[in-house]
Amino acid sequence: MTAPATPRTASITRETSESRVELELDLDGRGVSDISTSVPFFDHMLTAFAKHSLTDLRVRATGDTHIDAHHTVEDTSIVLGQAIRQALGDKSGIARYGDALVPLDEALAQAVVDISGRPYLVHTGEPAGFEHHLIGGHFTGSLVRHSFEAISIHGGLTVHLRVVGGRDPHHIAEAEYKAFARAFRQAKALDPLVDGIPSTKGAL
Repeated sequence: MTAPATPRTASITRETSESRVELELDLDGRGVSDISTSVPFFDHMLTAFAKHSLTDLRVRATGDTHIDAHHTVEDTSIVLGQAIRQALGDKSGIARYGDALVPLDEALAQAVVDISGRPYLVHTGEPAGFEHHLIGGHFTGSLVRHSFEAISIHGGLTVHLRVVGGRDPHHIAEAEYKAFARAFRQAKALDPLVDGIPSTKGAL
């Protein structure tokens, strides 16, 4: 991978009446993470994302988790998407596309990512009832899709995410985040064969 002309980093703070999020990101890192969102299972998922996408990531988030985890997960995902978009800059020299199929024991998930500038999420295959399941006692299955919606919209990413199979909700969710991470790792990579912005329009 060629070195970026300028550092592909971002630092964003977002504060609302429901949460406060501080996030720092380096797209050309080694997967080092320091995550604290007050939602332990989401910490686990963001740590997996950082590790498998080779993105250095620091997150400090607090929110009204005494109500539920929804606002904190949503707002952290919004900021992650914003940071990804900011760090990518004009997207010159990137591979743009990524595709990954990732197993976790009995679960299998596929993610395809296009750093297109056009936000879109297609999310399929989670088993019936998954959205109601409490993972780690605090994280509802429905938050997986909601998290990816926020990342895709605010990151300007087209993401197709498909659960091929699985039984254990923890395994299914983790396979989804890892598949997204691996596909994003390919898409954000700097390709020495790419001259300028990889689009016939000249902009992404």
